[in-house]
Amino acid sequence: MSTENALLTILTDRINNDTLVLPTLPEIAVRVRQAADDPEINLMQMADVISHDPALAARMIKVANSAFMGRTVKVNTLNQAVTRIGLRQIKNIATAMAMEQLFVSNNKLIKTYMDKAWQKTLKVACQAITTMDFYLRVNKHTSLNRDTITLASLVFNIGVLPILTEAERHPEVFANPSFLAHAIQKLGGKIGGAIMREWEFTDEFVEVAESWANPNYRPEHVCYVDFIRVGAIVEGILQVSDKSAALKQYEEKGIIKEVSMFADDTYLSVLEDVKTMFA
Repeated sequence: MSTENALLTILTDRINNDTLVLPTLPEIAVRVRQAADDPEINLMQMADVISHDPALAARMIKVANSAFMGRTVKVNTLNQAVTRIGLRQIKNIATAMAMEQLFVSNNKLIKTYMDKAWQKTLKVACQAITTMDFYLRVNKHTSLNRDTITLASLVFNIGVLPILTEAERHPEVFANPSFLAHAIQKLGGKIGGAIMREWEFTDEFVEVAESWANPNYRPEHVCYVDFIRVGAIVEGILQVSDKSAALKQYEEKGIIKEVSMFADDTYLSVLEDVKTMFA
C-alpha cells in the first residue's frame, strides 16, 4: 500500500472510530459564546469578556468601524464597539474572528498550506457575506441572517485542519500535493461536520461543513450552504466546468438577482467593504 493510501486509510478509520484528534475551539471564542448564551449578560459584561483577548478586542473595534457596518462615526473603545454590533451578532462575529488562531503550525510547509487554506476561506467568506447582503435587501422576512453567514463562511472548510495535522506526521506525503487535495475532497466534509458537532454548533453549521462541496447535496430550500457555494464558485475554490452555468442555478433559485451581479460596481463596492472586516 502506498504512503498516500495508507494515510487515507488511517484518516478514514479514525473518523469512523471517533478517534481522530479534532481541533478545539479557541478559548476566547468559548468564553464569548458561553457569555452570549447567558440571559443575564449585558453589553458591558460582554465587553469585559472580550477585553481579555487584546487581539480580538482590536478586531471587534475594527469590525464596528468597517464600512460594511454602514456607520460614518468611528468608535474608539471596546464598549462602543460591542454596543454598535449588538449582543446578537457578537457571539458569531467573535467566534469567526478567533478562527484564524487555528490555522497555525510550527512546521514551515504545513504553515504554508494553512495560510493558503485560510486565505481561500477569507475569499469565499467575503463573497458569501456580500451575496447574503444583496439577498437580504430583497428577502427581508427570511430567517437567514448576516452574522450567521459570517461565522458559517469561516468554518465551512474547517475539516482541512485535522488532515493537514495528520499529514504533518508523515512528511513524505507532501511530495504529492495532489494527495492532500484528494484527501481533503474525500474526507474534509465528514471531518468538518464532526468538528461542528464536537463544538456543539447548531445543525446549520454542521450542514455547511458537511455539504458545501458535496455535488449530490441539493437542498430545495434556501440555506447557508447556497451562499458558501456561490462564494466558492465565484472564487474558483469549488471547481465547476462552466462557472456561469453553475451560478445560473442560484439565479433560478432566487439567491442572486442575476449572474452578472458579480461584475457590477455596486456589488464590488460592497465586497470591498466586507473585506475591510478581515484586512
